[in-house]
Amino acid sequence: MYSLALFTCVVALSHWALAAKVCPRPPEVLFATIDVNKSVYEVGEQIEYTCRPGFIPNNGQRKYSCLPTGKWPLNTLLCLPVTCAPPSLPEFGVLSYRRLKPGNISNFLDTITFECVPPLALIGNETATCMANGNWSTIPECKVVVCPTPTGIENGFIEFAVRRTYHYNESVSFGCQSSYVLDGPKHSRCEKTGNWSTKPTCKGPCKIPVKKAVVLYNGEKKRVQNDLKEGIQHGETISFFCKNKEKSCAYTVAVPCVDGNLTLPACFKERGFFSTLVKKDPSEMKPCEDQA
Repeated sequence: MYSLALFTCVVALSHWALAAKVCPRPPEVLFATIDVNKSVYEVGEQIEYTCRPGFIPNNGQRKYSCLPTGKWPLNTLLCLPVTCAPPSLPEFGVLSYRRLKPGNISNFLDTITFECVPPLALIGNETATCMANGNWSTIPECKVVVCPTPTGIENGFIEFAVRRTYHYNESVSFGCQSSYVLDGPKHSRCEKTGNWSTKPTCKGPCKIPVKKAVVLYNGEKKRVQNDLKEGIQHGETISFFCKNKEKSCAYTVAVPCVDGNLTLPACFKERGFFSTLVKKDPSEMKPCEDQA
């Protein structure tokens, strides 16, 4: 009776010991993920490793099962950096590498930069990347690009002697006639498309549309009829004196010259001969801000 009870106990303990066997987390493989990620695995439960994008498995085993011993089999998997072979260099091109690690091998996500020997133009992306499939992204071309003789600009001129044709990245400079102001880039460049980049324009001066008036110009009082006969240039500003009748004071309103157009402020009143004799000019009145 005692031996039977002992045998039953031993069998139960053996079953319990076998049932209690589980595997812990499987060993990590650098640059790999596991399809089933748990803290405990049952005996016989299977996992599979997958290399991350940009990495490829060696000849090692990818699938493993939890052994009855509660251990995982010896892991033989390695995930290697995808490498890219040297790319084809465009004719008349120059290549420079930017690698994540030192050495002569181009790995996943390494980049290269292309340049073309002047005056050739680089058509396409100037950089390429080593992709997860082991290939480089698109490779550019080096081509001869010619722009036609540039046309002039209104009220302006091209500063240097003009040739019949220009190559990529060559430029010309522009200037404006007297009293006109250059607006925009002074230089226009021959682009990859065979067209010229944006050319500047010449903005005209503004005549001041009054016969007699005192205005503020560059911080000084000026008489239009004497000091500003020729007007002001594009982009410059003058200020007109306006009268506040209620407070008997004067204030100024700034007006810009915009390509030949200057609009008088509504509050400004040009004075006639009689009013100049009997009334004080707003430019001679106290500023309204002094009475605030």
